[in-house]
Amino acid sequence: MIAPQDAVAARRKLTNRLIAGKDAGRLVPFFTTDAKVIAGDGSLLLGRDQIIEAFAGQFADRDFVSYVRTSDLIEIDADGARAAESGRWVGTWKGEGATQSGTYLATWRKLAGQWVIENELFVTLG
Repeated sequence: MIAPQDAVAARRKLTNRLIAGKDAGRLVPFFTTDAKVIAGDGSLLLGRDQIIEAFAGQFADRDFVSYVRTSDLIEIDADGARAAESGRWVGTWKGEGATQSGTYLATWRKLAGQWVIENELFVTLG
């Protein structure tokens, strides 16, 4: 059986690959229906539908390349049902100097045997 931290890390890596593939619909299973995201610009996205719509908008930008989130720490609660992930993120667009980066925190919940994101906070630092 895979350790919960490894399962969350694997799910994160898969979301990075799906974002690079620019298919917003494939990200749906990675978010709870009531997920919340505070984006790097401070905007608030409420619910999976808004989050997926925001990804689709980014993917429609011809200059957008990808977002990569790299976990530094994943902690699991005593019940094994929730996880806190923290790390660094980088957003890349075509063109010289077209990157943004910062830190993030995500909360994950295990539902029906699968880890899904319930909250994410991204802080742009550069």
